[in-house]
Amino acid sequence: MSTIVRVEDLHKSFGGIVVADDVNLSFEAGEIVGLIGPNGAGKTSLFNLISGVIPPDAGSIILEGHRVDQLPMHHRARIGLARTWQNTRMFHSMSVIDNLLIATRRYPGESLARILFRRRSVDAFRQEATEKAMVLLERVGLAEKMHEMAIELSYGQQKRIGLARALMSDAACLLLDEPMAGVEGQAYETIIRVIREEAQAGRAVCVVEHNISFIRDISDRTVFMFNGCVLASGSVDELTRDTQLTDLYFGGEHPQ
Repeated sequence: MSTIVRVEDLHKSFGGIVVADDVNLSFEAGEIVGLIGPNGAGKTSLFNLISGVIPPDAGSIILEGHRVDQLPMHHRARIGLARTWQNTRMFHSMSVIDNLLIATRRYPGESLARILFRRRSVDAFRQEATEKAMVLLERVGLAEKMHEMAIELSYGQQKRIGLARALMSDAACLLLDEPMAGVEGQAYETIIRVIREEAQAGRAVCVVEHNISFIRDISDRTVFMFNGCVLASGSVDELTRDTQLTDLYFGGEHPQ
């Protein structure tokens, strides 16, 4: 497997609060990594550092061989990083399908010159992007919602739209922040299937999730974080057999 993302000696603090303490971690092509730990462990902060929401104090972030830790968030998104959010971040006043189209990489309609002088190519690109968005909505089981306003969807449906939107960019690395929150039933199985398909297609996938059963079902490797540090890596069963980690995360009780 080839390394898609490599994090080296990554450090970040806010005053006296350390959210990344010399983190070293990698995500491989075709691999699903589960990232677990108690609230405040630094999991979402790590996603924010990798995706460019916040800058690191020290260390490096390397995407497919290129250092990106000094690049702005939108540049990282264009060259191969996509993520979802805990709080969905829908454009509520836009339709579902437009929420996906806005995530298209290098959309030519962003250029006034192309709109004025290359309108046909812009229209052709939009048609291609629309067809792709419809396929993704079908994959997440929400094709019938494509013309509804995002604000009309339930929280769980918005989570699935967020996943579909992240897939619009064909990113090499997917960072999924609590994708199962508010999701149950058939939608739960749908998300598992889509994530597995993306890994099988060669993407690196990292998932932050408190649902340990989900992480056990889907991850090839699980990483345990605490106080901004990576403490251990292995299978979920290996990590939960470690009484020290169990005490840190589960209050001394093993998950079922």
